[in-house]
Amino acid sequence: MADSNFVDYVKIYCRSGKGGRGSMHLRHVKYNPNGGPDGGDGGKGGSVFLRGNHNYWTLLHLKFQRHVYAEHGGNGGRDKCHGTDGKDVYIDVPCGTVVYDAETGKFVCDVMHDGQVVPLLKGGRGGLGNFQFRTSTNQAPRYAQPGEPMQEMTVIMELKLLADVGLVGFPNAGKSTLLSALSSAKPKIANYPFTTMEPSLGIVSYRDNQSFVMADIPGIIEGASEGRGLGLRFLRHIERNSLLLFMVPGDTDDIKKEYEILLNELKQFNPEMIDKHRVLAITKCDLLDEELIEMLKETLPDDLPVVFISSVTGFGIDDLKDVLWRELNSESNKLREITSEDTLVHRDKDMSRFVQELRAEGADFEEIEEVGDDELDEVDDLEDYEYTDE
Repeated sequence: MADSNFVDYVKIYCRSGKGGRGSMHLRHVKYNPNGGPDGGDGGKGGSVFLRGNHNYWTLLHLKFQRHVYAEHGGNGGRDKCHGTDGKDVYIDVPCGTVVYDAETGKFVCDVMHDGQVVPLLKGGRGGLGNFQFRTSTNQAPRYAQPGEPMQEMTVIMELKLLADVGLVGFPNAGKSTLLSALSSAKPKIANYPFTTMEPSLGIVSYRDNQSFVMADIPGIIEGASEGRGLGLRFLRHIERNSLLLFMVPGDTDDIKKEYEILLNELKQFNPEMIDKHRVLAITKCDLLDEELIEMLKETLPDDLPVVFISSVTGFGIDDLKDVLWRELNSESNKLREITSEDTLVHRDKDMSRFVQELRAEGADFEEIEEVGDDELDEVDDLEDYEYTDE
């Protein structure tokens, strides 16, 4: 998976800039020997922001950018010179990116809209120069404020695809074939398990120029919520789907049992998933006759809509579209625009699975060494000497 261009999980060390130090300087010139304090204020350190960008659909551009630094603020100078403000850093991420603290697993922020700017780390404020401390009783203060320290954090960024319908099924259940039949997406299709190695999105056209987005993820096997197969890597992509389409082949020995296994894996991964609307599609019905289909209907679960389809022959495809559209727009499952973070309830990251996730990512996730600031501070110290008293 290290060679794949679909990167949905990165770990980055971020650091804001520290504030510049205020200057302690007394003005001494030829015709004004008692000029008084004129030390300027230090500049503000740069902040780190996240910005949603619809031009990105993976985190590939951040795969090798393991450290993000904002500039430090400049120190104040003589003649009330204000230090330069450090430049802010904007990290462009695709819409649907969730950020967690890598050390504690706490939820930090969520970027869901194009152009949305979320502050991640705040730059330190610059210190006040001695000119700001002058009073009638202390006309020559010989002290100034240091700048505020920087902030630092190692974050985990996870991409969760935003789609209306998510396909859930075992390997070789026909998910990629259905997506290619309903949309213009071209996922890889072959007759062996785990053909799909990365999620795919497709736009499904409906009547009256309407459409909805469908997401295909790699096949789920029993024990996926514990890290088996590709479960932990991609199960998070269907957390934000409004509707789940379960797909079970018609030639399966026990369709109801396979459906219950899939539902249990979603429940183990995130119990909130079972509250989503669900539809069951029996695939590969071109291998079944009408009599066998009628017999299977008696053994299927009765708590959700069931559709018999064949992506190869087109059997039941129109009926499936009607069912999906009806469920998506039902009153109990009304799609609503998310206008604030408060409309979603975010769970903190389960750090007990963190090691498994890192192992699943392979060589992409060697431990990040948090580089210290000794080398950078040496440069800052050299700049500090420009503003000493004369």
